[in-house]
Amino acid sequence: MKPLGQGDPLRLGPYRLHGVLGEGGMGKVYFGADVSGRPAAVKVLLPELAHDGHLTERFLREARTAQAVTSEGVARVLAAELEGGRPWIATEFLAGPTLDDAVARYGPLDDATVRELARSLARTLQDVHATGLVHRDVKPPNVVLTSRGPRLIDFGIARPEHGLTLTRTGQIPVTPGYGAPEQVLGQRVGPAADLFSLGAVLAFAAGGRPAYTGTEITAVLYEVVHGDPDLGAVPEGLRYLVTPCFAKDPAARPLPTQVAEAAAAPPRPERLWKSGQLGAEIRQREAAAHRLTARTSGPSPTSEDGTVGGGPLLTRRRLLSATGGGVLLASAGGGAAWWLGRGDAPPNPFDIPPAAKLRAAPLGSADGSPKQLWGPLQDVADAGSRPPLPVRDVVVFAASGGGIAARQVTDGRERWRVGDVKTDAGYLSIGDRLVATADGEGTLRTWVAATGSPRWTVDAQVGALLAADAQAVYLQTTDGRLRCVGTDGKVRWTKQPPLSLSGGHPAAALGAGHLVLCTQTGDVAAVRADDGARAWLRKGQAAGPLRAAIDGGTVYLGGRTLAAVEITSGRQLWTRNPMRPPRQSDSGWGPPTVAGGVVYALDCEALRSLHADGSQAADPVIVAGVAPPWQPPAVQGNSVWIVESGQTGVSGLPRSGQGEPQTFALADDRPRSLAADGNRVFVLNHTTLLALSVY
Repeated sequence: MKPLGQGDPLRLGPYRLHGVLGEGGMGKVYFGADVSGRPAAVKVLLPELAHDGHLTERFLREARTAQAVTSEGVARVLAAELEGGRPWIATEFLAGPTLDDAVARYGPLDDATVRELARSLARTLQDVHATGLVHRDVKPPNVVLTSRGPRLIDFGIARPEHGLTLTRTGQIPVTPGYGAPEQVLGQRVGPAADLFSLGAVLAFAAGGRPAYTGTEITAVLYEVVHGDPDLGAVPEGLRYLVTPCFAKDPAARPLPTQVAEAAAAPPRPERLWKSGQLGAEIRQREAAAHRLTARTSGPSPTSEDGTVGGGPLLTRRRLLSATGGGVLLASAGGGAAWWLGRGDAPPNPFDIPPAAKLRAAPLGSADGSPKQLWGPLQDVADAGSRPPLPVRDVVVFAASGGGIAARQVTDGRERWRVGDVKTDAGYLSIGDRLVATADGEGTLRTWVAATGSPRWTVDAQVGALLAADAQAVYLQTTDGRLRCVGTDGKVRWTKQPPLSLSGGHPAAALGAGHLVLCTQTGDVAAVRADDGARAWLRKGQAAGPLRAAIDGGTVYLGGRTLAAVEITSGRQLWTRNPMRPPRQSDSGWGPPTVAGGVVYALDCEALRSLHADGSQAADPVIVAGVAPPWQPPAVQGNSVWIVESGQTGVSGLPRSGQGEPQTFALADDRPRSLAADGNRVFVLNHTTLLALSVY
């Protein structure tokens, strides 16, 4: 759900618009409500296309087509007009999951639910066919599950019975695996084509996978025309119901009434959509949508205190939160999807391109000073930016003037910038493919790291981003809870933390199935990554938040001691005291880093390196200008890089403990940070960014 932008109408007919549900190459679908608070999905043709008489006629024909179907099993058209030269259609707003979403989340439907799905969809198709229409695009994404039963949506390509399937050259006339053989071949189609599709939908619902698959679209289409469906996942007791639908000869397929009767649906079928996990989600979505639209009801559309219809404005957060971090599905008359779900649609937000290739820099000389690869780039970063974040071929940071920016790691040129986010919550890499941060309303937002292309968003009430891997993002909410959001955009769990996270952002590390947190008071807690359950606590480890380092089944903690702890149980394996008592402000251990099985950490004014068993791996290297708060060392090539305080700069120390350090001088005494990847060290010095070579 996106907020209204420049050029978006505020009102169409009786509907006040509050957000954008989706958009594509031909138009937009808005979330709207009339003065009584009744919600609607309002579909509008883009202004630049409204002058095209053919498109306008096609658009309005869709409304007439959907209005002709009065079945309870479809989404109703509420209104359709040509206003100011722009046609729009308002239809029922359905706040339920689609069939494909439900199966992906909860697995195949049980026997009784499949039978009721078959009965309901067959009756709906009977009503559609009675009007002389053929739907032509029956598939799981076009079936919405509500508390009143399944609803069939998207009449965008519906045509009169026996209409010819016309397509442009190279355009696929059907959804592969669900369109009938005669559709694939571009022949005239009748109601029997919808029955083939119904069989494919029921097989998917019962088995959890499509009946026709293939490595290429052409292979799937070939199997539809010449092959047999794979019904191995469909329970034996349901195969009699779906098998006749797959007949190659349209005349041999059953009628909708025959499917409905053969389904032998259970009594009181309405309870199936109100029970279990699926029923709970349907209730949650519908109740949330009701609460949203209730805020818009009232005698006046707007008032001086910024309310709509006597209730508060529908903000982006409220729109997103209607599904607890999911998506409010809108059916546009049964026709929202004819541009949103086809070749000219925007990219799938969960379709993430492969990770960009990283070209590592050649190692520099171990003698002399570090070579400057590019920069310094003056005044490009926000003075309060968190450390730079290398993500394959870009490095990300908080940009001067607000938002985040990404620069190429090879030459420092700007790759992309996003201005409408707040970086106070931090930013993370998700599987080296996405960058995640949050906006001012606490919405978790993601972008493709290499291009800046926006991807999925979740209203997760982000207070601080903690850690991420390729499967999930872990965060602290604005009210101090821990939350896990999967990379499918769904909230997996929300838990109260085992200790208070107040006072600032905790330092976090993720690994070996655990999230390890160190709070502002220096207490450490570990929770299980899969469910947020407490694993163990360790009080008084440090004087402040120090990030842990995880390697295999061991977590290493800095602070008053350097401790190695078993990550599953919290059992201490070994501990090492610092060179000076930790009661002094400039003593103790800094946050550790693990590389190649060796633990690196600052111990007062020395860089120490230890084996996994706590024994010394190399001689300590004395560092002149380091004082807390320390940052984790960055290990690249044969060197370990640290941030020094005062006017020293950043230094690369030999991993072997033998040889001279290299120091890149930074004249001022302003906050600085670094990160390293691909044989490059990226340094943020206040508002300046530069890259150095390593040795």
